[in-house]
Amino acid sequence: MTGTLRRVAIIGGVRIPFCRSNTLYGDLSNLDMMAAALNGLVDKYKLKGKHIDEVVGGAVVTHSKDFNIAREAVLSTKLATSTPGVTLIQACGTSLQAALMSGAKIASGEIESAIALGSDTTSDAPIVFTKKFSKRLIDVGLAKTPLDKLKVFKGISAGELAPQPPVVAEPRTGLSMGQHCELMAQEWKIPRAEQDQLAVESHKKAAAAYASGYMDDLIVPCAGVYRDNNLREDISLEKLSTLKNAFEKSERGTMTAANSTPLTDGAACVLLGSEEWAAKNGLPVLAYLTYGQHSANNFVEGEGLLMAPTIAVSKMLDRAGLTLQDFDFYEIHEAFAAQVLATLKAWEDPAYCKRFLGKDAPLGSIDRAKLNVMGSSLAFGHPFAATGARIVANLAKLLSERGGRGLISVCTAGGMGVAAILESAKN
Repeated sequence: MTGTLRRVAIIGGVRIPFCRSNTLYGDLSNLDMMAAALNGLVDKYKLKGKHIDEVVGGAVVTHSKDFNIAREAVLSTKLATSTPGVTLIQACGTSLQAALMSGAKIASGEIESAIALGSDTTSDAPIVFTKKFSKRLIDVGLAKTPLDKLKVFKGISAGELAPQPPVVAEPRTGLSMGQHCELMAQEWKIPRAEQDQLAVESHKKAAAAYASGYMDDLIVPCAGVYRDNNLREDISLEKLSTLKNAFEKSERGTMTAANSTPLTDGAACVLLGSEEWAAKNGLPVLAYLTYGQHSANNFVEGEGLLMAPTIAVSKMLDRAGLTLQDFDFYEIHEAFAAQVLATLKAWEDPAYCKRFLGKDAPLGSIDRAKLNVMGSSLAFGHPFAATGARIVANLAKLLSERGGRGLISVCTAGGMGVAAILESAKN
């Protein structure tokens, strides 16, 4: 390791188009999509045959056979087989956390290059049997004779054969992420109209980014798909106002399918390195990864499942010596419109900032014109583990074109949040 920390260069990233689950990627696995994104990165930066010091990332919804999907993805690409792969899972913060961990190694001199990546699909979700029936299958494998094998199934009931599909719910509460966010919306008094407005803005910005050609080098085609299929250019407040509540059916409900992200399939990756490694390989430096932070809260006791990023950002700002207003761009992951709006209100609230952030004054408000300027998850979709890499690649490109400093805030399941700061290489 070096005696002084080095700057962590973000060279760039790519992703495959994101698609609503059970649509265009219905026949693809996480490994298929991850390899497609990774091969796109290899082609973009001419990495064929190159050794990368580590490829880190993973998927949230996985099969048991994908115990080290990052390494299998490497072996499915044109990278040198000497490139190690490390599988990491931190829910929706997976690939951002991967970038932070590899970035720390680059900064300390332990490695010179890394790729952070993530993939997720609920179209190919693992289906398991009940524990009782699974035990029978194990016992069958241990039985010595055909008769012993047959005896294992004595007394079997039809209920044991019912498959157990994965549930996107918090184990500690039994509530889905959407149900938890609905509680947050009600606690912070986030009206549906504001949520719908944020959703419309996200789609319009994303559509404009595509129309301008901005997305062209951030997307690589996969399975004949060239564009996110959740994006709606013709979205309008009038259309959104007709939708029914999705998580709270009573009149108190505020969240709908349109102001929440859909279950999404997709993959994304981003290339990082030292400045010396980038120069040696003739690669551009779009931005620098300068700070990162993750935190967690007691969501089980009502602190808000998706509110932990407020804490992570506050701690990170303290370490960086910056205020919330010292940024040119804000990338706040739109798991739900209500989550973004609750986060912004929390930073403006003196009582919340005192109790949970330990601040004598609120962090304050941000310039909303700087928020998710190229659209975000409500428009593009949200394959859980892939979102962090999508955001890092997008923000790095944005900073390379416009200069300045950007803040990333990603909420995750389990009451956690991951945050980062990027600075343009132009600064």
